[in-house]
Amino acid sequence: MKEYFWLIQFLFSIVLAPLLPGIISRVKAIFAGRHGKPLLQGYFDLWRLMRKGEILCQGWPFVLAPAIVAASSILALAFLPLGGQTSPLGFAGDFIFAAYLLGMGRFALMLGALATGSAFEGMGASREAAFSALAEPALFLAFLIFSSFCIDMGHFSTADTGSAFSLNSMLKGQLVLAWHYGKAPLFIAPIVLFILLLAENCRIPVDDPTTHLELTMIHEVMILDQSGPNLAFMQYGASLKLWFFASLLASLTIPPMDFLPATLLWLGQIAVIGVLVGLVESLMARLRLVRVPHLLGMASALAALALILTQVS
Repeated sequence: MKEYFWLIQFLFSIVLAPLLPGIISRVKAIFAGRHGKPLLQGYFDLWRLMRKGEILCQGWPFVLAPAIVAASSILALAFLPLGGQTSPLGFAGDFIFAAYLLGMGRFALMLGALATGSAFEGMGASREAAFSALAEPALFLAFLIFSSFCIDMGHFSTADTGSAFSLNSMLKGQLVLAWHYGKAPLFIAPIVLFILLLAENCRIPVDDPTTHLELTMIHEVMILDQSGPNLAFMQYGASLKLWFFASLLASLTIPPMDFLPATLLWLGQIAVIGVLVGLVESLMARLRLVRVPHLLGMASALAALALILTQVS
């Protein structure tokens, strides 16, 4: 029966993912003193693009990239214990598989950009590759922090410690006890994940998703030649990836509880995360590109510090 609960939350994620960018845009509009776009603008854009024609570049990477981007984000999301419910697809070490599913989508996106032969899109692909390589250590260190807490809290026997490296074990309410006992290293992990959310989804201060200046774009420049349904798949895949990191961050504070309150808490926390992203984008300027590695390096350093503290505390 609990698998059906997870399936309901997974369907919520598939349907509500385009709403999260709408929340961010609405918060930014309020801070700018504008009325802004409606919250459902993402759905309107997807519907409009799906009905348009498209121009395809020669080469299979360009044609297949949108579908791979969307499918990889959906599959990665399927391994998360959404709203405190156990994912039926989980296994020991699944966090590596989920991370590299997102990496596969990124690789397909970069190949599709390179297939156009555009210097601007090649420049964006180069930046995407460099920044993702710097963000990857911080992500894996954060997962190791969560698994270390699960082992330290005594949820696994010595023979079963491999289960602590499953996303279900890391995020299905186990960390709430660590919060309750005031484990200081765990307070660093949300900061690291929030920085990764901004970096991996090309949000300010790493990138500006609304800019049209090719020399400063990262993600948007790689989809300049996409159109119609392919562009819709790209935008939907980006929304799912943003939802993945928001759900990952929200799962840190969801205690074991019944399905309905856990789902409401989970959705409420994702909405709050969307508001926080909107606040950051309203109050901060975009960093110079040479400063972005410093930000990602700081995230990795914080995650490494937290992991060391979990071993000595």
